[in-house]
Amino acid sequence: MSLIFTNMDIESLRDYCLEKEGVTESLPFGDQTLVFKTGGKIFLLVGLNSPSSFNVKCDPERAIQLREEYEEVQPGYHMNKVHWNTVSMTGRLSVNQLKEMIDHSYELVSKSKKKVSK
Repeated sequence: MSLIFTNMDIESLRDYCLEKEGVTESLPFGDQTLVFKTGGKIFLLVGLNSPSSFNVKCDPERAIQLREEYEEVQPGYHMNKVHWNTVSMTGRLSVNQLKEMIDHSYELVSKSKKKVSK
């Protein structure tokens, strides 16, 4: 018998994202997709119908590595597959690993925001 652990739920995900500096949440694509932004740029999306996964931005090389290493990480659903991953919140990824992927996305978007403002 294999065990599946729910590592993070929608409330924990939301709380973690909103703890970050300058983060806003909105529903720009309708009431089914919660979007988190920093500086007006998206760094995470989560579907509210089945909040067992989320989309995050990722460095292209790192995205490939993560997809090869973890079945829970797939090319971004409805997103640019080079720069976005869909990450399952259930399975063998730990809460820390999920948070690292969220942090990476936030940092990528924050860096691009700073380049634009210079």
